[in-house]
Amino acid sequence: MRTSIATVSLGGSLTEKLTAAARAGFDGVEIFENDLLASPLTPEEIRARTADLGLRIDLYQPMRDIEAVPEEEFARNLRRARHKFELMRRLGADTVLVCSSVSPHAVDDDALAAEHLRRLAVLAEDFGIRVAYEALAWGRHVSTYDHAWRIVEAAGHPALGTCLDSFHILARGSDPKGIEDIPGDRIFFLQLADAPPMAMDVLQWSRHHRCFPGQGGFDLPGLLAHVLRAGYRGPLSLEVFNDVFRQADSGPTAVDARRSLLVLQETVRPLLDEAAGLAAPPPPVVPTGVAFAELVTPDVVPVAGLLGALGFTRTSRHRSKPVDLWEQGEARILVNTGPAARQGGTALAAIGLESPDPAAAARRAESLLAPVLPRRRALQDAPLDAVAAPDGTELFFCAAPPASAPPEGEGAPGRPGLPLWTDDFERPDQQEQDLPDGAAERRPARGRVTRIDHLALTQPWHQFEEAALFHRAVLGLSGRESVDVADPYGLHRSRAVTSADGSVRIALGVGPAPMDDGARAQHIALATDDVTGAARRFRAAGGRLLAIPANYYDDLAARYGLGAEELATYRELGILYDRDAEGEFRHCYTHTVGRVFFELVQRDGGYRGYGAQNAPVRLAAQRAQGRPGR
Repeated sequence: MRTSIATVSLGGSLTEKLTAAARAGFDGVEIFENDLLASPLTPEEIRARTADLGLRIDLYQPMRDIEAVPEEEFARNLRRARHKFELMRRLGADTVLVCSSVSPHAVDDDALAAEHLRRLAVLAEDFGIRVAYEALAWGRHVSTYDHAWRIVEAAGHPALGTCLDSFHILARGSDPKGIEDIPGDRIFFLQLADAPPMAMDVLQWSRHHRCFPGQGGFDLPGLLAHVLRAGYRGPLSLEVFNDVFRQADSGPTAVDARRSLLVLQETVRPLLDEAAGLAAPPPPVVPTGVAFAELVTPDVVPVAGLLGALGFTRTSRHRSKPVDLWEQGEARILVNTGPAARQGGTALAAIGLESPDPAAAARRAESLLAPVLPRRRALQDAPLDAVAAPDGTELFFCAAPPASAPPEGEGAPGRPGLPLWTDDFERPDQQEQDLPDGAAERRPARGRVTRIDHLALTQPWHQFEEAALFHRAVLGLSGRESVDVADPYGLHRSRAVTSADGSVRIALGVGPAPMDDGARAQHIALATDDVTGAARRFRAAGGRLLAIPANYYDDLAARYGLGAEELATYRELGILYDRDAEGEFRHCYTHTVGRVFFELVQRDGGYRGYGAQNAPVRLAAQRAQGRPGR
């Protein structure tokens, strides 16, 4: 179906908004009146600009406080409307949004409201314009979509129809099933917005906290299915009032917006008997594991020391790039010292995801507007597909490595000829040892780290919702509810996305205030069956564990009744503890190197969380260390 976006949903000038919408692939826009009034372009120039960009102006909005008012005031409203209709003709827009009145002069008289709207429609018809009447959730006398439709039906004019807005319908708890009783050709326009559940004034909720479909708590697929069953075939348009979106770069926001509509259409398709022209991206290919985490660093020595103390062994080097592979159990860390690493301190730059079909996973990602990354590779290198996540982290789709190396040329088990990323790495006996000075290879006895348990990625403050939708939609992961935890300087928000079996877990977080990239720390959590033993080995090898305040352990004793000996061990090593109905969780943290730190975690029973209640203590301890761990 055609897609559209209201200019109020994006930040910047009108020209910037139109350009962003076109580049994101939208077919049309709603021109918000304030954007037009603030633009130096004439209506004719705006019309030409939209046409040059391949956009259609689907709606001009809004007209307010028109109906059910004293006759003298309505006469003034018609004069105002005539000016708007002349302006719309210059713009090339043929549909205007009229909101239900909030004027203190409006009276509770449906017959009068219908008569006024009919007279407005007669005037609009002279200009070739349609009037779409919308019930505001806070309208003075008309606040529900079914009430608005009854007035439109009573007016009985072909140039008058209704506009359905998902926020106004769902925020009031209205049953959208009744939409199917409205003739599809009388639904002139559909505006979509999601929103998180919030107990607050509906006007403030609407004006500041709307979000794109799939980023809130509304059942938008159910509502859209009702609208399509009614016969509506107009554009799916986004009208999202959000303070964060309006402060962000309009380009990425527009891409996020259109991705949300693609995913919404995909979700609705199974609910309908026919596709109704809905988009059909390639199906998701859920990753089956974490192939690797890649660190970039200008100084390999502290990174090598940290990995060595954790029990990792440097096992091989890339045949054509300055990238070393460190392994322990099924956990693999790449350390990249290439030119890109000179731009900042040590950072988590890329994640490799094991996929049953890497090419299909890449096609899915590209269809949902994930930026495909060019990759410099030698002729013999594995042709890995990679896309960029909203925060810039590179995501590689990798064939899963076999349990043991297959015969040469056979590729991965069950996938003849499928190249393996590990084939690009040569073992030390195949190459001359050429580690940078001071980074002598360390080969400690293997510890008990078994795999990468999860990756925690701190997002730019304005991209948290985008990142959550991206990882769910593009990767096919399932999202958990957002969690707010106390940071010494505000609230830290976190939301995890996971595969069904927990083989891939990514915790997305955002700090309490805007921050520059240099302040954002990421971390890699390593699974072990004995966190106490792993912590002791790490410390014995010279590693530094994050110190946890004694007050935490006094409280821990009161909450869980742990034994004195167990508590003493936790105090000594800085181990934190959590418990839920399914199991137990023990974890501890290393000091931060550059922008990266590691976590050792032990899950017992069916524990599925991330120790969220311990996050405030960890964040405070990291700030005391002098390094924000956000």
